Amino acid sequence: MGENKGYIKTADDKGSINISEEVVAIIAATAALEVGGVYSLFHSYGKELANKFNKKTLTRGVKLLIGGNEEEVTIDVFIITMIGYAVNDVGTGIQRAVKSAVESAVGLKVSAVNVHICGVSLKKSR
Repeated sequence: MGENKGYIKTADDKGSINISEEVVAIIAATAALEVGGVYSLFHSYGKELANKFNKKTLTRGVKLLIGGNEEEVTIDVFIITMIGYAVNDVGTGIQRAVKSAVESAVGLKVSAVNVHICGVSLKKSR
């Protein structure tokens, strides 16, 4: 996503660590796509045209909001579900998977994972 160009910075007495927001978005997107019932990430067609020239397509359905202390993040995930799955179960699964993946891989506290169901695919698999 175009919004994910910054860095999350943490510092201590030994130095600093800079983590790209794009890395966090990719971790969140990968975790969301592994949940049963997720057909794909959702993106608008205007962004799709822009992404044809940009290879960063995995993050197009994820939006990050970094907290003031840069150690806390709110994640919005925009998805299309598969027919035959309970939407509430898919959303809950995404929340758990994304929170666990980001917190364990990056060490950030995930304050919220907002799941936006943007459509339902009539296909049973990708």
